[in-house]
Amino acid sequence: MEYNTTRGHLEMREYGRHVQQMVDHLLTIEDKERRQKNAHAVIELMGFLNPHLKNVEDYRHKLWDHLFLISDFKLEVDSPYPIPTRESLKAKPKPLPYPKRYPRYSHLGKHLELVINKAMAEQNEEKRSGFAHIIAYYMKLAYNTWHKELIPDESIRSELNAITQGQLEFTSTPFVKAYREFDDRFAKRGKGGFQQRNNRMGGGKTRPPQKFQKKRFN
Repeated sequence: MEYNTTRGHLEMREYGRHVQQMVDHLLTIEDKERRQKNAHAVIELMGFLNPHLKNVEDYRHKLWDHLFLISDFKLEVDSPYPIPTRESLKAKPKPLPYPKRYPRYSHLGKHLELVINKAMAEQNEEKRSGFAHIIAYYMKLAYNTWHKELIPDESIRSELNAITQGQLEFTSTPFVKAYREFDDRFAKRGKGGFQQRNNRMGGGKTRPPQKFQKKRFN
């Protein structure tokens, strides 16, 4: 019996041992034309075994790179793409810089600060007023969401003036639906909550559907 510990190393396990053996056989073919023909056959098999690569951009290029990687870069065939090297395929990408932003008003989020900066740079008074109304609406909505209570418009107006140094001021009152704790408790009850309400309103019993009611005959 042959165990995996006694077999050769698999360069890419996702293709399986049979593809590895086929590529190893390609290295033993001396006829260049025949070796090239068999390399194309192996490429087609690799694409059939990994159909998800078809969704990858330049998936044929990816298959040829994998072929050279499986052969440990010893295969000598003509490729329609630049032949890769060990250094180019196994090179580690440079780390991406993580965006670091420190919003001045963290309780409102960094996106609102960007909108405020854009609103302050707007020259059109009508658009500027629209920006102010949208910003005030969002501020009121955020307070209502996190604090479970409606904040007065005067508090929103004073904070917006403090943030923008009085450059933005909304005129219309932003409407935000009030949060009611009773609705939240009632929603958490689920089916039982509706049953209790029915009991209070009509005694708890419901009439059966019309098609199941028994007919009375005189």
